[in-house]
Formats: sequence, structure tokens, C-alpha cells
Amino acid sequence: MIRLIIADDHILIREGLIKILESQRDIAVIHQCADGSQALEYCRHTAIDVLVLDLSMPEKSGLEVIKILEIEKPELPILVLSIHPENQYARRVLKAGASGYITKDKASEELISAIRAVASGKRYISGSLAEQLYNELNDAQGQPLYKSLSDREFEVFLLMVSGKSLQNISDELNLSCKTVSTYKHRIYEKLHVDSEAQLTRYALDMKLIE
Repeated sequence: MIRLIIADDHILIREGLIKILESQRDIAVIHQCADGSQALEYCRHTAIDVLVLDLSMPEKSGLEVIKILEIEKPELPILVLSIHPENQYARRVLKAGASGYITKDKASEELISAIRAVASGKRYISGSLAEQLYNELNDAQGQPLYKSLSDREFEVFLLMVSGKSLQNISDELNLSCKTVSTYKHRIYEKLHVDSEAQLTRYALDMKLIE
């Protein structure tokens, strides 16, 4: 039996995932968490086989949870289930220690096989992502500038180009406006842009947003 917990701040998402899994005799959802801190504490004190984790959550982000658990419980498979397209976050979460990555729009098709794969000690990524990662390994030169951003800078970058204000970003990430502003300036420097319009154009050119 694969014992897992689902960590997502949207109850409808959690209920939808449970609905997908309820007919599987070898998979049991033993707990639900609504934020990253809850997920981290539960994983620390409960024996589970898989953590199904969203990235964008209050308290602690999914990426923060992955990094902490990679140190504290490196044997725990983490399957990231995210609204973000693979080209935005998959490479980063896999590097941080996650065992797999699927997007929420593919959950009905891939969730069960992905859970079984990571529970058995394998990695789970889509064919398109595998090709992308392979191409990156064979083209180490000339990497796009956004790859130089730290995880937090990249997170702020994506929120900015999605149209959110610095105050919105501050509230969502539980950071001060001053800290977010500092990240903004670092992003501008690293990506060689001078305005949010240029930043958005860059994100479009890199196909990070549509």
C-alpha cells in the first residue's frame, strides 16, 4: 500500500485528486495539508511513502519544503503537482530533490502512474521534459539568462510577469515590500532589462508565459 499525503492550498484541488485516487486499491491518501508548513510538520512525524506537493502555497512554498525535506528526509519521494508549465519550474524542483513533476491539467492522465513510479524509487517526468533536459545537458553553453536567477528571484520574476504588483507579491510570498523590491532590482540586473515591459517581453520570448 502506498501511503501518501496531498499538500495543496485549494480544497477543490485536493478533493479532485482524492477522487482520482479513490478507486486505486494500492494507494491511500492518509492526510491533506493546506500549506507548506503543515506538510513539512506532518512529513517529519509520520511515516508516508509519497508526498504530493503543490508549489504555490502559504507559509512555506513547495520549493522550500522540498529543500528542507531533501536534508531531513532524503528518502521520501516528492511528486510535484503544479499549475506552472514544466519549462518554468520542473528543472528547479528536480534539482532541489523532487522525484517527479506533473502539471495539474495532466493530473487525470498521469497522477496514478506518477505516484507509483516515484514510490518505487524512480523519477517521473513527461517525454517533452525529458527531451528538454537532454538538450540542456548537450548544450551547456549559451544558457538563457533566466537560468542565472536564484529560486526566489525566479519565483518573483514569474509573479511580476504574470501582472502582480510588488504589494501582491509581498503578500503572497510573506516578504516585505522592501525585500521584493530588492529582488526586482536583482532580476533587472541579471536579465539586462530596465522596465516591467521589457521583463514581460523577455518572458514571452523565452516562452515562460503566453
